[in-house]
Amino acid sequence: MDSLDPYSFIEPVSRASSIFDLPTRNPARSNTDFITGEGLTSTYIQRGGVISAGTFIVLSGGSGCNAFCSAFPQNQTCYVLPVTDDGGSSSEIIRVIGGPSIGDVRSRLIRLIRSTTPQVDSIKRLLAFRLPPQSEQEAREMWREIIEGRSQLWKNIPPDRKELIRGFLVYFENEVLRRSHKAFAFSNGSIGNFFLAAAQLFFRSLPSSIFLFQSISNSEVRFCSGSSPILAHSTKGTILPVLVTNHTVTIAADLDSGKRIVGQCNISHPVSSTDADVLEGLEDDEHDKSSSPQNVYFTKATQTETSDLEGRIQRVYYINAHGNEIYPHPNAEFLSNLNQRQYLVYSCGSLWTSIIPCLALRGIASGIACSPSLKAKILLLNYKNDRETNGYTALDYVQAIATMLNRHDLTPRTAGTVTRPAYPVSAFVTHLVYLSDTPIQVQEEELAAMGVNCISVSRRGNKNGFNAEIVAQALDEIIASLDDTDSP
Repeated sequence: MDSLDPYSFIEPVSRASSIFDLPTRNPARSNTDFITGEGLTSTYIQRGGVISAGTFIVLSGGSGCNAFCSAFPQNQTCYVLPVTDDGGSSSEIIRVIGGPSIGDVRSRLIRLIRSTTPQVDSIKRLLAFRLPPQSEQEAREMWREIIEGRSQLWKNIPPDRKELIRGFLVYFENEVLRRSHKAFAFSNGSIGNFFLAAAQLFFRSLPSSIFLFQSISNSEVRFCSGSSPILAHSTKGTILPVLVTNHTVTIAADLDSGKRIVGQCNISHPVSSTDADVLEGLEDDEHDKSSSPQNVYFTKATQTETSDLEGRIQRVYYINAHGNEIYPHPNAEFLSNLNQRQYLVYSCGSLWTSIIPCLALRGIASGIACSPSLKAKILLLNYKNDRETNGYTALDYVQAIATMLNRHDLTPRTAGTVTRPAYPVSAFVTHLVYLSDTPIQVQEEELAAMGVNCISVSRRGNKNGFNAEIVAQALDEIIASLDDTDSP
């Protein structure tokens, strides 16, 4: 559906999209279902915590979903990831070579590699390896051993795959040497990032580089080129970058204090970089003046040490090298999957820098609200707030998603005189799953009035929040409740 069609506002929303289409709660269940630790039966453990049925589209960042992505049936799941991460070794690749950020995509690809043979395990170990963060000299020496084929990391990797991987790593080295005036920093560098970046440069296509990565690593999902219109019952899963571009893209956040912050890293876990540093990385000129290395060594453990934002985030949006807001088109396969998958899942993680960049794009709101196939749109609520969401309640999370989707569906530059009523919250979120001991306030009655059903789950002593077993049973409960509603 064309999101700019002047008649798009009269199209019916999907059956899970309106508080007027469905009862706000299942008559056989209370609005707040509670899944206890004992409720997680041995069936889920024996199944490895995999959801029993359904096709899924999961929106997440690179690490937010990794702890439980095994809960989803991989041959029936589409993962959509942002390409705006400018931290870690991605920041250095962007500064020196440019191109879209591939850190989040690489993280998910690594997570979905099946350990079936010693050879596959060795490939996974190589592509997941990071060079030492403390010493640039040590990192360069180790990098030299890798590209020359002398490193122990190559052990057990078949010669054909070794030479293919090494060829692209050598290609990456050549691209770095062509820009030697920028003094690329190898410390903390991800070998998987280097490989993906080289493939993207070679093919001039991020989807092609994803396909290559999956082909050599025995990933559980395969990239869908879009040649087949039948995806809803496909035997293959999908990994999609939310944008298909060969250029660097970044985001900015406006705070209610009037301040603007540029760059994902500066928004979520700031380091010693300025807005000018981030915008400089968006320039395509290979011969510009040299700049200081921006390889950001960041761990989740340091995230709690960052200072609070100067105000609440009002919105997040894409910008160009001049700092002006832009309105990019989403990956067409993203919109296609929204029309063919049964369940949309907003993963827990960084709300404003992982989830919102997948939503603040033209046509996504209409794609979600008017999908003929989506039965439920499920938000997995963070266990606790972070720098981006300090002081948020569950209602704030839901309203942020709805507000950003409605705001970016029709852009000021392209909408013209087209107007339509804003979609209701329940057009985007129909279920909210939260951990029973979360310190985040969950306003169950207010959310129910909006058509959002709340499901409380126990962590069962799992200190890291959601895991595969918890997510699998929670989503199976939602699927079963919908089946009960559909039954005569």
